[in-house]
Amino acid sequence: MVAYVLHRHPALLLDPALGEGAFFRAAKRYAECGGFTLTMHGRDIDPEILIHARESGLSDADLQHVELKDFVLEPPREQFPAIVANPPYIRHHRLTTEQKQLLRHYAQAATGRHIDGRAGLHVYFLIRALQSLSPHGRLAYIVSADICEGVFARQLWGWICEKFRLDGVITFSTGAAPFPDVDTNALIFLLANEPPVPEFDWVVCHTRETAPLLAVLEQQVPPGEAVTVHRRTVTEALSTGLSRPPQAEAVSRFTLGDFASVMRGIVTGDNDFFFLTSAQRDKLGIPAGLFVRAVGRTRDVSGDHLTLDDMDRLDENGRPTYLLSLNGTAFDALPMSVQQYLREGERRGIPEKVLIQTRKPWYRMEHRQVPPFLFAYLGRRSSRFIRNQAGVVPLTCLMCIYPHLTDSAFIERLWRVISHPETVANLRLVGKSYGGDAIKVEPRALERLPLPDALVVESGLHQYLQQKQGALDFR
Repeated sequence: MVAYVLHRHPALLLDPALGEGAFFRAAKRYAECGGFTLTMHGRDIDPEILIHARESGLSDADLQHVELKDFVLEPPREQFPAIVANPPYIRHHRLTTEQKQLLRHYAQAATGRHIDGRAGLHVYFLIRALQSLSPHGRLAYIVSADICEGVFARQLWGWICEKFRLDGVITFSTGAAPFPDVDTNALIFLLANEPPVPEFDWVVCHTRETAPLLAVLEQQVPPGEAVTVHRRTVTEALSTGLSRPPQAEAVSRFTLGDFASVMRGIVTGDNDFFFLTSAQRDKLGIPAGLFVRAVGRTRDVSGDHLTLDDMDRLDENGRPTYLLSLNGTAFDALPMSVQQYLREGERRGIPEKVLIQTRKPWYRMEHRQVPPFLFAYLGRRSSRFIRNQAGVVPLTCLMCIYPHLTDSAFIERLWRVISHPETVANLRLVGKSYGGDAIKVEPRALERLPLPDALVVESGLHQYLQQKQGALDFR
């Protein structure tokens, strides 16, 4: 990263998230080897960072231009020819309402686009870093892959690639991950304050050694086993996703959304209170008819089929499988045992919880029809689709997949397609990638999941879609 931004021997370098000073140390070595003078500027908000930076080997002279200020909301006045950053990864859940409002207003003013409020602080850091680049300056930015996979990604990268030159994206195979103990998929973006160009290098590192990557990027040696390079167009990459491998053409004419809809599982607001075992249910004396059978954890499903026997085994092992599912029945009309339990919940402050306080009455539970198929949001297992033969509803660990038709033949054909390894492999095209090959897929993204043409035609699913969209040619 430092080699990229200092390639032209600039006089100034900025690290807007200093940390323990790893980039400063690398920059000192690079400048000494290159025989040029470099002044290093830095930002951080934690005063103790300076102590750690000194302990890492940096001197007071190295740190004299480090300021303890918020980089995004209190930016430096000058611009820099070289910026290198490992920004703080603070997701939107951990930002205050006031911080979110300030950041969203800043992003709107900076880009002229609406950046979705689910963007984390690292997104706003990138915008500010690009604004802080002087003409012809370079930025190297290491960050989680969700910066180009989240709901805000299209607007963000549309702006970036219209205003700046994307030189490269560096990705890492599992064995070469730069943060092997962190459950995230890191990428490095190489950007320059230059007119945009139509192509860039998309690089895969298969080793954690630095030398092979530098040699390839500086065109000293061709790509080999240690480093793979794909020359990609920006248009294709933005369409496919900057964190995903290149696609020469459309993967399929069909998506899951052509045949089914997807909905998240039930949010209870307090699983400990609403989600019980049969032993707890019986001890409380609450009638069984006021519960629905539910599955509450992905790891409670060991295979790609879930049966009632599986549910009974879970219950025998002390796992909750009974969801208290009260409708809007008036409190006084409920059985006395239920009234007593709800009063206990009130004493525990359950009605004041964030996800519960808007319900009327507070104990009313979300409702879901039993879905024929379930899907795990996040996981590393190859089998992510689950045949719901138990007739249960899922909590938020799983999603509900509802086929457009209830015809048994249609459902069987759809299962044959979605459970196929080729379909499962396509999840990487629509999901967010994390460390250790984990993938997270949201409901709307899952509806965009490509279903392989050959599987759809072979199963006969295309006939159902042809009835709905007769103008399409499925030969």
